Amino acid sequence: MKKRLITALLLCSLPAMANNTVLQQKLGEMGLRNIEVKPSPIAGINTIIAEQGVFYATENGRYVFDGSLYELTPQGAVDVARGLLLEKLAKYEKEMIVFPARQEKYVVTVFMDITCHYCRLLHQQVKDYNDLGITLRYLAFPRGGLNNQTARQMEAIWTEKDPAFAFNQAEQGNLPKTLKDPNIVKKHYELGVQFGVRGTPSMITAQGELIGGYLSPKDLLATLQQ
Repeated sequence: MKKRLITALLLCSLPAMANNTVLQQKLGEMGLRNIEVKPSPIAGINTIIAEQGVFYATENGRYVFDGSLYELTPQGAVDVARGLLLEKLAKYEKEMIVFPARQEKYVVTVFMDITCHYCRLLHQQVKDYNDLGITLRYLAFPRGGLNNQTARQMEAIWTEKDPAFAFNQAEQGNLPKTLKDPNIVKKHYELGVQFGVRGTPSMITAQGELIGGYLSPKDLLATLQQ
């Protein structure tokens, strides 16, 4: 979906528009949904946050483009969109299933799918991650999208009175029998897409960096220490 949308954005330019409302309308007509328009660090450019990801548009609405925008700092290149997405991520803290490290050194947010082999392998070693000082926080990312049984099972898990217990049960093969329409899961999934998640497990560091794929506890620690 996003690939087709990017192609459309690159081939099209929008007529000059005087305000964000019209810009949102035009972007909606091109397929973007749940659009937020925010200023960017570059004069004359707005940041567009939508379900499908992060885009940029000129203030007059004539041009829209996709891709990462970096600020070059003494500490290195920083992805400008990360700060905005980390703000959104922080709003979901109460919805995360958290397995905390007693002596916490790092916090990693994991977008995961209960049917994913490598997600299960990761969770089987949760104590090893915790012992290394890594807190794991899970958000739901059904790989097949939202219109399937897995998404409904994950919604049931995340809305249980004790989500961590229900999650552990599911990882042991005891999946919930009652299915629920994705609501919380929908928000998690859309945030994952905005971060650029394409598969599971995908991990977001405290700095907003995306680590795609499974890493053993020692390999993850080494990556975080870099």
